[in-house]
Amino acid sequence: MEQHTPARATMTIEEVAATFGLARSTAYDLAKSDRLPIPTIRAGKRVFAFRSHVERVLRGERARSQENPEPEAA
Repeated sequence: MEQHTPARATMTIEEVAATFGLARSTAYDLAKSDRLPIPTIRAGKRVFAFRSHVERVLRGERARSQENPEPEAA
């Protein structure tokens, strides 16, 4: 019997880069200079983004908002 594993709430910067069609180094540079169209989370040397923000951008919506910078609770 197959089990369905739910998608993680976060994506690595490498996954974000692949999703947006960017080179890994470009995605890291954009994240470092806060120019990605999505906010990022830093954990040591690792960089992550919320999957929900990536999906919003892909739908043509804004992931960043001054009124609501954090992802909505599910």
